Amino acid sequence: MEEKTNPPQLARELKNRHVQLIALGGTIGTGLFLGAGESIKLAGPSILLAYGIAGIACFLLIRALGELLVSNLGITSFVDLIKTHLGQRAAFVVGWTYWSCWIAIAMAELTAAGLYVQMWFPNIPVIVTALSLLVILFCLNIFTVSAFGETEFWFSVIKIVAIVGLIIVGIVMVVVGYKTPYGYASLTNLTGNNWFAHGAKGFFLSFQMVLFSFTGVEMIGMTASETKDPEKNYP
Repeated sequence: MEEKTNPPQLARELKNRHVQLIALGGTIGTGLFLGAGESIKLAGPSILLAYGIAGIACFLLIRALGELLVSNLGITSFVDLIKTHLGQRAAFVVGWTYWSCWIAIAMAELTAAGLYVQMWFPNIPVIVTALSLLVILFCLNIFTVSAFGETEFWFSVIKIVAIVGLIIVGIVMVVVGYKTPYGYASLTNLTGNNWFAHGAKGFFLSFQMVLFSFTGVEMIGMTASETKDPEKNYP
């Protein structure tokens, strides 16, 4: 009799803290740090409403994704869910579209990193920073999934600390009435009548950057077969 062999399984090495910070860190990236200024310029204070609408939509989406992931622990990613419920063709299109989008986003992120580095080191070309980071990230990802999870965890912690720091600095600037080239830092823009700085057009145009800033929250759906104790950690 032939001995039955179990299909190969991916190592479930992502811990609860890894999954938590992958989900949180996904919402804090280039779209927020580099693109917030442009979206605020378009929408004015109504950017708060835009982020609220996008945030609720993302919450419902990820909540549903979490339910589906826990309902079938044999899947490897959300593409498998699409294959199960919508068919092979839909899964093929979504899978390759998702891959293509992340290739484009990765290039945008690397370019943004290069621009940030040039603020402190103007003589370093953007391409040098981008290639250096690409090599570092590639090396981190070819080893174990736990290395990826640990890297994501600490990078996400740095981003969260940076966000909290920016909020504190903003509050201090408003309290002391900090003078800028465009006026004084205050809450008058929120209490005035110009909530929609450029009308409805500016408000709707801001959604492009607002939604882009949420890109990455779905990464939790790519960790389905790599997460330790998914029944406990996903909820």
